[in-house]
Parts: sequence; structure tokens; C-alpha cells
Amino acid sequence: MSKVYTWDQLFSRRQFIKGTVATAALGVGATAGIGLLAPEASLGTDNPAQTATKGTKFVTTICEQCVWRCGVIAKVENGVVKMLEGNPNHPNNLGKLCPRGNAAIETMYSPDRIKFPLIRAGARGSGLWRRASWDEALSYTAEQMKKIKDKYGAKAMMFNSTDNLSQPFFEILLKAFGTPNYGTQRSLCFNSMTTAFLYTYGTPQPGTDYSQCKYMIFTGRNLAEGISNNETQEMIEMVAKGVKVVVLDPRFSKTAAKATEWLPVRPGTDSAFFLAMIHVIVAEKLYDEVFVNKYTQGFEDLVTEVKEYTPEWAEKKCEIAATTIQRIAREFAAAAPAAIAHPNWRTSNFVNSFQTERAIAVLNALMGNWAQPGGLIPDQEMSTAKLGVLSHPPFPQAQGIRLDGVPWQYPLVPLAYGVIQTMRDNILSGKPYEAKGWLISRQNPVLSVPERQKTINALMKLDFVAVIDIQASDTAYYADVILPESYYLERYDGLIPIKNKIFIRQPVIEPLYDTKSSLMIYKELADKLGLGEFLPYKDEMDLLSQQLKPFPVSLEDLKRAGYYEVENLKEDHSKDFEFQTSSGKIEISSSIMAQMGKKAVPTWNEPPRPKEDQYYLLTGKTAQHTQMFTQNNRWLLEVFPVNRAWLHTSVAKKIGVKTDDDVVLESEVGKVTIKAYVTEGIRPDCIFMVGGFGHVSKGLKSSYGLGASDSALHKTVTDPISGGSALSETFVKVSKA
Repeated sequence: MSKVYTWDQLFSRRQFIKGTVATAALGVGATAGIGLLAPEASLGTDNPAQTATKGTKFVTTICEQCVWRCGVIAKVENGVVKMLEGNPNHPNNLGKLCPRGNAAIETMYSPDRIKFPLIRAGARGSGLWRRASWDEALSYTAEQMKKIKDKYGAKAMMFNSTDNLSQPFFEILLKAFGTPNYGTQRSLCFNSMTTAFLYTYGTPQPGTDYSQCKYMIFTGRNLAEGISNNETQEMIEMVAKGVKVVVLDPRFSKTAAKATEWLPVRPGTDSAFFLAMIHVIVAEKLYDEVFVNKYTQGFEDLVTEVKEYTPEWAEKKCEIAATTIQRIAREFAAAAPAAIAHPNWRTSNFVNSFQTERAIAVLNALMGNWAQPGGLIPDQEMSTAKLGVLSHPPFPQAQGIRLDGVPWQYPLVPLAYGVIQTMRDNILSGKPYEAKGWLISRQNPVLSVPERQKTINALMKLDFVAVIDIQASDTAYYADVILPESYYLERYDGLIPIKNKIFIRQPVIEPLYDTKSSLMIYKELADKLGLGEFLPYKDEMDLLSQQLKPFPVSLEDLKRAGYYEVENLKEDHSKDFEFQTSSGKIEISSSIMAQMGKKAVPTWNEPPRPKEDQYYLLTGKTAQHTQMFTQNNRWLLEVFPVNRAWLHTSVAKKIGVKTDDDVVLESEVGKVTIKAYVTEGIRPDCIFMVGGFGHVSKGLKSSYGLGASDSALHKTVTDPISGGSALSETFVKVSKA
């Protein structure tokens, strides 16, 4: 019988050494002041990307410390990755890396990585595991999935993943399996924005032309800390040029610090601000009449709707002076069409966030900024190089309705988005049917979905849970089997077309441990499920060669150069003004919303307010960490070691605390202890904390127990239109610990 290990034993230094590739000799390398265990001798030459380990080489690849996919050049000395730099030929980062990208070396050499397949050897959540071979782990996973399918139907098995390069192949696997149940992170992030723009412009996420913009309004979008690399660079350059930037945010974020004007809006009332702007622009005829008449429909319905939304009305709602709203409306219109009300991300704030984003979408349309210099940029998917596709049999018909309520409960939410919090709730309720298994790849629902304890309870209820990850995430801690993925610096993923260039993620060194790429995990699992014909490739090289088939370039040449430029592929602007809506126009009055019995034009919905002894709970990002993923990275912990609760000075004085004192935050669903950060840079009725801390997995030894989790406090509130999780409708009490 295999030996059983606890997490502490499994990831001790002794086990770390034993778990490395058998042929590797281990030494100690020091980078940024932290001793790292790293292979210093040859690891073999099986990997085509590494023909020699002696000497120095530079290898191009694509970062995966977040979802932005920046170009990376890795410096490798004697088989050890010594430095990562930005690839100047990659449009997503233009040669620069953020703190998270620079710290990827520590993630790869971390002793906390999962180094071989693990099967649970005690009660779920006990932290007892045994090492397994890949054949055993994959066979066990397939057997459990088949058992569930045979007894309860494919619908009883859920699949979850997040935005990544292997996601399309994960989706092929779940469709081949026959389940309707697929979840992503989108309902926790930007469902409100994407659905609002989809039902206005027919495209879910237009681009923005920072380079020629003359006036920008951000609504809670914190680009200086929620880094989207090239977009953040463009925003900073825009600020440096003196462009007028207005930031609506209850907190004085780093983006607000860069802005021309910071407006500390009351949470949940951004839509009042924009409806009042529209009122001024319509009443004073400041809109682009020619554009509105030619390319939009529903303008007269909007005129009727916004008559009552005066700046004076909005001042009482959002607590921004009526004169300020009126002035900004006039300034914004004067800068048109080079004026943008940014579509924003992380719009899962309030149930009315969908209406806020609809108002933002319509405001942009009134400016006539579509496909104009300094305005919104149409989706140029038609002008992007098309990869070769895999040929496979038709997918079986998925049986049963979806557990997440799409579309039977949320008819306006796109199928590809889903509503993960409702999926979790219906695991617990057993309605409309019982879920029995969950396959989770690169996602951490325990720390990301509101009401953390509910998510843990849902996992405990299931017959089978399998997790694919590089580290022992909080969700992996409650799994039955963990299938360890190779880190991005050790593996191939699917090719990445960006306009007329095709980029490759390739290994810069061989895998350090007994891990596999997700492409091969999905393929080998499909084979054991009897579904191998749906992923018809032998290995990564075969898959990439099939994707490259339409182009006159070899895989070896692509690997050497890092990218291939497709000749004679030009941006096609002929269809810029062909909107994929029911009317073929920008729908100020949405025909789909009208058909569903909803208000067809942007409207006001009153958000809830906290009671006198409560505060809005706000959450967001920091530049040093990525959602729930990087908190175990020791380099990043040196620069951002723990999250703290931002309290206004008046609140701190009231409860008698100062910065770094412990405070207790309590919502109706949970309670945490966290250190205070006392500041004038937040509204007195708000408390802010960075997400991603408060890990419960003992396998994350560097971050376990650090800080507090916002998911332990957030209650589950879902927008019935977009499916977005209204995270900021959680109110907390605060007291001195």
C-alpha cells in the first residue's frame, strides 16, 4: 500500500527533493533574497524546446501569472531560469512585465508546488494523501466520472475552468462527456458589462483607443492596480499627456491618484451619475445627431426615460454635486468623438450594475465615438488569423437543464458565461436535480465564490471532486484526486492568434517534476473515458502542427522566432457599422430586453443601503497579486504580505483603532479578523479589502492563514438579468478585535 502523507510531510524539504525528476541534481539558487531549490544539472533532452542545458539561452514564451498573456523572454543558464523579461514584439505588454510576471520564477521553483498525482487517503479535507502514478490517477478519475454518468447521467457531472489557453480543449472534453453543466469565473467579474454591451452594440467587449482619447471616465476601473499590461501602459501615457481623466470610485485608488478628478461616488449609484449626464446631453442637444439618427434606434424612448433624471435628482442619489455632473457632461460632449466612458471590468458590484453599464454603453453611442479616433474600437475578430481546427465527431446532445439556471432562470445570460454562484447553491439544494461530481481546472471556487463555507459544504456533499492545478489551492485541498499541471514555463499550450500574428507558449526548461500539460491531461483523460476521438492529437506537437496547418511555417521555426506574422492579413473595417443586434443598429432601446418584458432603455434601480451601524464592503485588486492565485508566491509576499481593511479616519476614531490594529468584520454570513489601514482615502460609509487572502489550504505553506478572505464575508446576491454576483451588496459591521 502506498504511504499516506499529511500536507506538512508531503511538502517538507525532504519530500520536495524526493519528488523532483529522478535525473535532476538539486542545488540552491538565490534570487531576490530568497533561497530557491532549483535543478542545476542536466534534466535530459527530451523536450524539443531545450536541446542543451549547458550554457545560456533565451527562449520566448507567454506568461500565465494572470489572464493577460504577455510575451516573455526567459534567460536560462545551465538549465535554470534566471530571469524573465518582457518581449518587445508582443502587443499585450510591449516589452514590459508587471510584478506578478517578474515573480513567475518563484512560482515555478516553489517547494509548495504539487509534484506528482495525489489521491485522497483520508476524509475529504483531512489533508491526508498518497502519491499515485499518472495511470492510476487518470484511471481513478475516469472510473469515478463513468460511475456518475452511468448511474445519474452526464448532467450530474460539473466542469469548471477559467480563462486560459487550454480552455477550448477543456470545453471539448465536457461537451464530449455530454454534461450541460459548465462554469467559469465570469459571473464574479464582468457579466454586467459584457451583457450590457452585447444587448446594445451586439458585441460584448469593444476596445478603447487610449492613444487619441481626449476625455476618459472610469467607473471603478482601477487599471493602475488591476493591471492589464498594455492597457495600463496606455492609460499612464494618456495621463502623462494631460488628457482629462475622471474616476468614479468610493476609494482613492492608485488610478484615482493619477486622475484629473476623483469623484467619491456612493456605492451602487454610478447609474444615477450617468443617467444625469445623459439628461444634460439630451436636454442641451450635445449628442451627435447625425450618428444617432443613422446608427441607433430607440433614441426617443431614451428622451422620455431621462427627463426626470436631472443632475439635482442624481446629487441626492450619488452624492456628487449637480454642478459637477452638469460640467462633466458638457466637457465630455465637447471632447467627442474622442471621449470614452470606459466599459470597465469587475462590474459585479450591485444588482443594478447591468443598468449602469447600459447607461455607459448608451452614453458612448450619443457621443458618436464608435470606430472613431479616441473612441470605442469595434471587435476585429474577422481580421484575426484563423488557426487550423481539430476534426472530431458531433458532440452528443447534452441531457437536462443546467444547474446554474442558464437559461431557464437567467434567460439573458450567454451560455458561455454561466452563473457559478447559482451552480454552487444548487449543489446544496439538490434542485433541479442532484449533482454528484465536479472536475475543476485552474479555478479556485472555495476562495472566489461568495459564502466560502457554502462552497466547502457543496464540495463535501459531492461523490467525487477532481482538481487540475499547479499548487494545492483551497479547492484542491477538498479534492479526491489532484492532477498536477506543469507550470507555464515547462509546457506547451494552444497557439495564440493576435490580429495578424500567431504566438506560441512553449517550455523554456523541461518539467521539474512528474507533471503534465493540461493539453495532455485532457487528452489522456478523454482516452480513458472512451472519448479520445474528440481530442484527436497524439501529443502537444501534433496538436500545434494541426493548428499551424493553414500557414507556411514549421513548428520549429515558430518556436525559434516566438511568433509568426501572417502576410497580407489586413484589418477589415468594412463591417464596423454592421451591428449584430436584432435591428442591425446600436440599440439604445434594446429589442431583446423589450421581448423579455424588461425596461428596454437604461433606467434607475435603487440599490440597498447599509444600516446605521453597517458599512459597504468593497473589494478589489492590488498590482502585486492576481485574484486568488499568487498569494503563495514568496517574492510577491515580500512586497504585499497581507491584506488590510481600509477604514476612514472617522470610523477608526469611533472604534478606537489605528493602522495595523486588528479589527473584526462581520456580515450576515461570516466573520473575519483583519488588520486595519486607517486613511482619508475612502468614504466613511465604506470598508475596502483586497481579495485573495485568507487561504484555508495547508498546502499553501507561505500564505496559509495570512490576512482574511472576502469570500468568507460576501453574501450571495445575483442580478437576474446578467447573472453577475452583486458582491458589494454585502454590508459589514466593524469592531476592535
